[in-house]
Amino acid sequence: MSKTLYRKLVAAHTVVQLDADNVLLYADLHLMNEYTSPQAFAGLHERGLKTLYPGQNVATVSHIIPTHADKLRIIADTDSALQASNLKRNCERHGIPLFDTNDRFQGIEHVIAPEHGMIRPGMVVICGDSHTTTYGALGALGFGIGTTEVEHLLATQTLVYRLAGDMRIRIDGQLPAGTTAKDMILMVIARIGAQGARGYVVEFCGSAIAALSIEARFTLCNMAVEAGARGALIAPDETAIRYVMQHCPDLAGDADMAARARAHWRTLFSDQDAVFEVEHVFDASTLAPTVTWGTSPDQAMPITGTIPPARDASDARALQYAGLASGTPLEGIAVQHVFIGSCTNGRIEDLRAVAAVVGEHKVAPGVRAMVVPGSGAVREQAEREGIAAQLIAAGFEWRKPGCSMCLAMNDDVLAPGTRCASTTNRNFEGRQGRGAITHLMSPAMAAAAAVTGKITDVRTFMEAAQ
Repeated sequence: MSKTLYRKLVAAHTVVQLDADNVLLYADLHLMNEYTSPQAFAGLHERGLKTLYPGQNVATVSHIIPTHADKLRIIADTDSALQASNLKRNCERHGIPLFDTNDRFQGIEHVIAPEHGMIRPGMVVICGDSHTTTYGALGALGFGIGTTEVEHLLATQTLVYRLAGDMRIRIDGQLPAGTTAKDMILMVIARIGAQGARGYVVEFCGSAIAALSIEARFTLCNMAVEAGARGALIAPDETAIRYVMQHCPDLAGDADMAARARAHWRTLFSDQDAVFEVEHVFDASTLAPTVTWGTSPDQAMPITGTIPPARDASDARALQYAGLASGTPLEGIAVQHVFIGSCTNGRIEDLRAVAAVVGEHKVAPGVRAMVVPGSGAVREQAEREGIAAQLIAAGFEWRKPGCSMCLAMNDDVLAPGTRCASTTNRNFEGRQGRGAITHLMSPAMAAAAAVTGKITDVRTFMEAAQ
């Protein structure tokens, strides 16, 4: 029977079919961070259990870690320090590899895993973090789980998994100048809604998707969860295979294994007559830089638009929280803070885009601008390329890796009323600090906001700079 890529991946990892809607699913890789694992380890210890396959689990300190540029990072907050030390102790006890606080390659799990060759097409990857959907960019099924499920996975390397529906989103056409995968996914979420993909695994396809780099595909799949998706997939093509080969030294050294891997990965696609319950089609050629105006990722619009009238109580609350009035042009709204980073847009390609927009400009007076690389490897690469020096000269703060201001779980917290142009994935109330206001946008758009002090159409900004 014809199958979607999603169904093929589930079938290949099903240990046993539990009933019509649930299977016991095997996980190739389990990623952990410091804030969703402590209770899971405590549960194991209370039951006298060990981690079944320690080598198929990897941990990193990412969410609570400070990102200041001190040579040695010390977590001053007592509760956060305890979370980090507990993770280290648990990893040592169970033999699980850990990217610890001052590890050279420490970073956000969704950045370090692909860059270290941990993610390959056809895998099932699980993490106690909702943005595990990122790995669909390489044709791997990734999704987030809760703490109780983390405990079960550590003990058995399996998970009781409820099957999702199949949704396909086709995006054709060529991305116009000044637009990116971030604009693409914000547009999709705005069109289908924050619950538009709820209960589904989304497969992205189309000429616009095929033209994206792998790092851009990471951004796309990362934010699919903001439409409620339980997973996101892009069938692995030659671009994906090339990326994996470049990041997997074990394959590079074994020609026979590499050939067999390539042959298998090329079978990972949806059959031509596979059935999707829901399908959407979009045209990338009409896309404009897209920015959120409210407190949900689906409250977004092209930079050329004006703040819409409230359609319901949720919109009215969002407008009140954001301090915006209907009819106000989106372009020109003043910002006091710019944040560039996160598992959505903290990769080297993102930082190159920022540097290209900044050029020789300076951060606008009254604006605090921060750049937080997604990993130690990204940070080192940006320093080798001169990006760090350029941004520091422009007035940006050059920080160390971590989730940072994506969420207010560390030292990087916005003051009430501060308006931030952010490359992150969520603009919820209080997400970056109590009373803080977040506008999601691409790295290029955030860079333009940093040097102009306001939400700015990067297309007209770059035209004026020429």
